[in-house]
Amino acid sequence: MNSSFIPIEQWGFPVRSVFIAAGPCSAESRDQVMATARGLAESGISFLRAGIWKPRTYPGTFEGAGEEGLKWLTEARDEFNMAIGVEVANPEHVEICLKHKVDVLWIGARTTPNPFAIQAIADALKGTDMPVLIKNPISPDIDLWLGAIERMQNVGLTKIGAIHRGFSSSKKVLYRYAPNWKIPIELKRRVPDVPLLCDPSHICGKRELIYSVAQEALDLLFDGLMIEVHNNPPVALSDSKQQFTPDEFLMLLKRLTMRDEISDSDEYQTRIKELRLEVDHVDDHIIKLLAKRMDIARQMGVLKRRHNISTLQPKRWEEILESRVNAGKEDNLSEDCVFQIFQSIHEEAIRQQEEES
Repeated sequence: MNSSFIPIEQWGFPVRSVFIAAGPCSAESRDQVMATARGLAESGISFLRAGIWKPRTYPGTFEGAGEEGLKWLTEARDEFNMAIGVEVANPEHVEICLKHKVDVLWIGARTTPNPFAIQAIADALKGTDMPVLIKNPISPDIDLWLGAIERMQNVGLTKIGAIHRGFSSSKKVLYRYAPNWKIPIELKRRVPDVPLLCDPSHICGKRELIYSVAQEALDLLFDGLMIEVHNNPPVALSDSKQQFTPDEFLMLLKRLTMRDEISDSDEYQTRIKELRLEVDHVDDHIIKLLAKRMDIARQMGVLKRRHNISTLQPKRWEEILESRVNAGKEDNLSEDCVFQIFQSIHEEAIRQQEEES
């Protein structure tokens, strides 16, 4: 994948220290859009987001105001000098948005996993300079996310960003969608120049959880946030529990702390070098211990085959997981961290044993 991404601060509208997009989950009425936009403008926000077409799970629920909603958004843009952005899911949406001169489009988590839909949207955008933000797929599949980004690049778009909005999970988690931070971190490793935003509203599902997730995103050097704001959340037609009032949103922004990647402080530079040397030493020790563990696993594989025993031992695996998770808790390691580490170790041990056959 080529890495020619234009930084988000060069997309043609004002950006603070990080990019902030805010607005209602859905554009529901002219009065709602204008009241929300007014409150955001008073907070210094210059980018208004709102859903116009809403992909809902069940028919008969509110599915967006459609093109009529774009008229409200363009009115808000003109009155409050704000850029506007909406979600699109097909070429028809794109054409309508181009007609209304929408400033930014985003592609939702239900659309990203569908290569046919992504290619159709990309083809409709060919020859334009439209900025496009791409949400991760609901399933934790980084390749689908990367593939959608590449399809946009292939038609000549350069103002492309990614939005982390959480992932579905079979495990019960605190959030509506699991943050699974390792996936957006890996996305940035593979395409370092792609602007990366976080949508804590969809990750959390509840406004009281949003601050911690938004702060973690900033701690991880995300380029911006997309947060849902409604002038009257209790009466919202969709996702009322995850939307702030404009005043609540301003309070949230005041609480957030922006982070720097580096510091010129001599004290910081000296101490961070010392700690990194310690980490390097520990990591070297871990690698040697892992190599030793795999050598033992290979010996176990030979023994199992000699006695016609299966490679996988489910009861033993359960014992390992339980004991290691409990040991990890005693040393202040999360259950999820220990589980993932030993799941990877177990998979590699199985592979090593099978290679010996």
